[in-house]
Amino acid sequence: MVIVPDKMRGTATAREVAAAAGRAAAAAGWDHDEVPMADGGEGTLDVLGGPNRTTTVTGPLGDPVEAGWRLDGRTAVVEMARASGLALVGGPEGNDPVAASTTGTGELIAAAVDAGARRVLVGLGGSATTDGGLGALRALYPLHRLAGVELVALCDVRTSFVDAARVFAPQKGASPAQVELLRRRLERLADVYLADHGVDVRSLPGAGAAGGLAGGLAVAGATLVGGFEALAEEVGLHERIEGADLVVTAEGFLDEQSFEGKVVGGVVELAAEAGVPVVAVVGEVVDDPAVLGRPGLRVVSLVERFGDERARGDVLACVEEAVAEALAGHRPE
Repeated sequence: MVIVPDKMRGTATAREVAAAAGRAAAAAGWDHDEVPMADGGEGTLDVLGGPNRTTTVTGPLGDPVEAGWRLDGRTAVVEMARASGLALVGGPEGNDPVAASTTGTGELIAAAVDAGARRVLVGLGGSATTDGGLGALRALYPLHRLAGVELVALCDVRTSFVDAARVFAPQKGASPAQVELLRRRLERLADVYLADHGVDVRSLPGAGAAGGLAGGLAVAGATLVGGFEALAEEVGLHERIEGADLVVTAEGFLDEQSFEGKVVGGVVELAAEAGVPVVAVVGEVVDDPAVLGRPGLRVVSLVERFGDERARGDVLACVEEAVAEALAGHRPE
């Protein structure tokens, strides 16, 4: 069995969920492989080994923050949420969505390059910002310092550059008037990026990730890739699923978006290619036939099974119990 969960946002990390499912598998006599996963957003750094370096950078609203990152040989892993994340300012209530900047993320990338990294993976997601990556780009000037560096932006959405304001800024505390201001600012910035750097961020799928940070990094030479696909390749997920008898995945909320570049959708697709059934343990589920009616997929809702209070307050015990119940219908080979 292969256990490939995403985090359950606000309640448990992917690693904690994998361990809970693993305890159920071990008790039921299953050999299992725990592979915590992310989609390129929050949790990316932990999936690839966790931080082993710390750098003080400029937080989203200008205050210094201690940001962990990873250097492994010549490859660095940076998670923008640790430098420019919404959680750093106390959520949307504590944010200034117009002033919030990605400067710290650029400083973190620069620190990785200065430390000798020649490949930098940047996890996008959980941002406080809608600055189009301008703060990060300025922190990376002069851009020739990135010569010979492979910069990879791990995108968890396919939102366009200018649409980042409409789609994401309200989640970061922006009023309707501020959303419109940010949209116009991104429009102007796209023109500037094209005129000054020859990069048309409007044409790049996913350039709106992390409030347009993906587009700003593209101007610096980054390749924009699907976060799940890139991380799955990094950890050899396809090979680990091939030959398995069962795959268990998990996330906090299952809806149609879960099958648009997110972990559960990616796992279901890989497992289907390998002919392996999947059990998805999720906090809540949208009761949509398009979501639940996928071949080879069994969905268990913790809220439906254990009630809202217990599902939220004792999530890891619920995961362990739900997996144990699901395994009762399968025999280990």
